[in-house]
Amino acid sequence: MTSATLERTQPTATATKPAVQKVFRRSEIKYLVTDEQRAAILSAASEHMEPDAWGATTVCNVYYDTPTGLLVRRSLDKPTYKEKIRVRSYGRRTPGSPVFVELKKKYKGIVYKRRAVMDEVRAEALLAGHGDPQTQIEREIDFAVRRYEGLAPACYIAYDREAYYAIDDHEFRMTFDRNVRARWCELDLTAPAWGEQLLPPGMSIMELKCGGAVPLWMVRELERLGVSKASFSKYGNAWKARHTRAHVA
Repeated sequence: MTSATLERTQPTATATKPAVQKVFRRSEIKYLVTDEQRAAILSAASEHMEPDAWGATTVCNVYYDTPTGLLVRRSLDKPTYKEKIRVRSYGRRTPGSPVFVELKKKYKGIVYKRRAVMDEVRAEALLAGHGDPQTQIEREIDFAVRRYEGLAPACYIAYDREAYYAIDDHEFRMTFDRNVRARWCELDLTAPAWGEQLLPPGMSIMELKCGGAVPLWMVRELERLGVSKASFSKYGNAWKARHTRAHVA
């Protein structure tokens, strides 16, 4: 399936749209897998997991940062605590459609995420530090935004995602992100999802998201395939790729 097709993917008329989750507290474990490993994992998961109602989707993000890249540089240092601020749409945003404003924190390996859904005008105001927060989540985002001088759109990152959830535990989720691309211009969610590739051909980022332990059947499958944890920050790798090119030039 091409990225253009994925950008238009919507739930079928009979699918039940999942409720928008606004608060997360979970472990997120990343792996880099080949197409062959991905196929084997999906085969093993077929008895335990189901695709989520949205199906395959292009996830589009604009990351916010300071002029010196403080947030991404701090993240790459792997501190005990770090945070990211971004605005997201599922598929290329159409004029007038809402966006998701997210504050993602990580402390001692646990991810805490706050998500607010709003129109673009309110989102831009909130992220510029002069919004009118209406909810507790919006106030938390507003507080974080105001801590960083000069915070502004910095990097656009999109990827084609397939997501699954465990039949007997909807808190256990598995996602595969492919065709991960990034750019440092045209930081607009209504623009086409183009950018420089961050992954080698035939590779995916697999992420296991869980409130507790990873199921034993998944642990055994990963051991059988020789798949081990991998540290891969999409924004961090985009930053490193950009600055490696600048250093070489």
